[in-house]
This record gives sequence, C-alpha cells and structure tokens, in this order.
Amino acid sequence: MGPGPSDVSLRVLEALSRPTIGHLDPRFVEMMEEVKGMLQYAFQTKNAMTMPVSAPGSAGMESCFANLVEAGDKVIVCQNGVFGGRMKENVIRCGAEAIMVEDEWGTVVDPAKVKEALEANPDASILAFVHAETSTGAQSDAATLCKLAQDHGCLSIVDAVTSLGGTPVKVDEWGADAIYSGTQKCLSCVPGLSPVSFSDRALEVIRNRKSPVQSWFLDLNLVMGYWGSGAQRTYHHTAPVNSLYALHESLRILQEEGLENAWARHEKNHLALKAGLEAMGIGFIVKEGDCLPQLNAVTVPEGVDEAAVRKALLEDFNLEIGAGLGALAGKVWRIGLMGHASNQKNVMLCLSALEAVLGQMKAPITKGVALDAAMAVYA
Repeated sequence: MGPGPSDVSLRVLEALSRPTIGHLDPRFVEMMEEVKGMLQYAFQTKNAMTMPVSAPGSAGMESCFANLVEAGDKVIVCQNGVFGGRMKENVIRCGAEAIMVEDEWGTVVDPAKVKEALEANPDASILAFVHAETSTGAQSDAATLCKLAQDHGCLSIVDAVTSLGGTPVKVDEWGADAIYSGTQKCLSCVPGLSPVSFSDRALEVIRNRKSPVQSWFLDLNLVMGYWGSGAQRTYHHTAPVNSLYALHESLRILQEEGLENAWARHEKNHLALKAGLEAMGIGFIVKEGDCLPQLNAVTVPEGVDEAAVRKALLEDFNLEIGAGLGALAGKVWRIGLMGHASNQKNVMLCLSALEAVLGQMKAPITKGVALDAAMAVYA
C-alpha cells in the first residue's frame, strides 16, 4: 500500500509466465493491436499513436519531452511536487527554456497562475503539468489546464502516471496532446512499461522537427514503424514480450471491471480510509476535493518516528506504506490504494495495523474509532 508498484494479481503473474515468442511473431503482432486498443480505452482516446514504451514511466515522460521539445523552445512547466521538477529537468536537457509555475506542495496547479504565465510568454510552445502528483496526493484540473494550452496555441504534456485506471483520465475530452503513465500503479501490472498517447497535432510537430530527436531509442519517427497500424512491423527494438503479456492481461481485467466502476472503487476505498484516519486523528495534507483517491498523503503525528512506524508495519503486518519525498520527507506517509490493492480488506488492515503500532508507541491518536468510521462509509 505504498506509492507503487502496487500488488499484481495472479492472473497478471500467470500471463507473465507464458512462453516467450518472437516480438515480430504474427501472434504477438496481433496481441500488440489488442494492447493498443485497450490502452485507447483506458486513456479514453482515439489517438492512433497510443502504445506502451518499452521502459518505465520515466521513459514515457522522456519520450514526450524528447520528441516534442527542441533546443531554444520555451516550455511552461507546472510544479507542485517532485514530479513537476522532473519535467523541468527534461526541458533543460533538451536545451530549451523552462518557465516555472510553482505551487505549494500539497496543493493543485493554479490555473490562474498558468494563464498568467501563458499570457506573459506568447512564444511558449508547450504547457507541461502533472495530473496526479504522486509525491503529495494532489490531483490537478487537467481539463482546464489543457484548455488553457489550446487557447494559447500550445501543446500540452500530461503526467498521468498515478491516475490512469484509478481516476478519470479523458484524453480526447481534455484535448491533451501528449500523455504518459506507468503500468505499476493503478493498472496493477509489473513495472517496466509506460503507456503513452500522442494526438495528431503532436505527431505533426514531431514529423516536422528542425533537428533529430536527441534519443534514438525514444524517437517516435522510428518507433512508429514498429507500433504503427497494420500487420507489417519494422524492427526497432526487441520488445519486452512477457511484460507485454502481463499488460495485456491487466488491461483485460480493467475492461472486465469497466473504467467507471474502477474509478468508483478507488474513490470509495479512499473515502473509507480517509474517514478512519481522520477519526484516529491523522490528517491529510491535501484539502478535500483535491485529493487523489489512490495516493493518500497524511501527516505523521507529533513526536512519532515515521520510519520506525513503517518498519513495524512491514515487519509485523507485512504492510508497506511510503515515506515522504523532497520537502515532505519525514513529515508524511504516502498510503497507496492502487489497482488490485484498492480493496476493503486492505483499508481495514491498514487502519488496524496503524492503530496498533501507533498505540504501542504512545502516539497522540484516538483509539477504537477508525474501523467503525471506515465501515460507516462502506455501509
């Protein structure tokens, strides 16, 4: 129950163990088409260039920036946590200028600040932001931010690493131009793949670059030959065959449940966990309405050694929760409710285990109320 990787179902693990076949085998190519179609469903898009990058979410991020940003470009980057900072690093390494729009950690990206930055920089070509900030549990308004980008003639790059499959991601409705995610969060697949989707507008920019993409491996002009439409594939790299089996199965599971049902499940379990923690006296750093259901950043009670709590939870209850990152290190716990791990059993285990450990440490909490508060939500 940390910030990822999440638990992987037995169905996905079984798929991972199937016999390896060639990455150009006709049966594998057939499966690739199915993966693309199911990713389009997950992203809620008709974008033809929707596929998994053969590397983790960080490579999906780099794929977006390396392909769309050229030296000398001006990119507006929103930062309200750790991962906006990584976007900035990508911009700099592409030789472009990053115009930063900064918000306090634990808050969402402020559209008014973004609008101000876009108006002050009419020559900016891209707006980049994190939809679901994994370091804080804040969920920004992607629809509004993408609309601002469109209104000012910019492309948008969206980090949906933690949101895909767990909370509404609607690429076509938002008008997002480039979006990336990871398989190890709400898709509950093994780590190592990064689903991405690019709009036709973004692909036009990539095809008409003034300079070659600085990464050969991530150059979409080359990758499109392998992940493009039709049965014919141009060899680009040896795809991670078994990992793609696993992704195929995890996407089947998502389809079987239904996106709306998956979103509702994550929301219900979040509300139950929130009720239990708050009854205990543990607060959230993100205000109500801005919380990311699948990643709950909560304050460590006064005088408590947060690392010792995490150690006890892992050793005594086989339960993992995450530590704070960056400015929040030592101040918060990050409790994940992602994909296969987002269920009532885990919520109740987390609350009871946390109460037991904190009680033993004489922490200033209210005992005996958390489980009832959570059950009231489920009732």
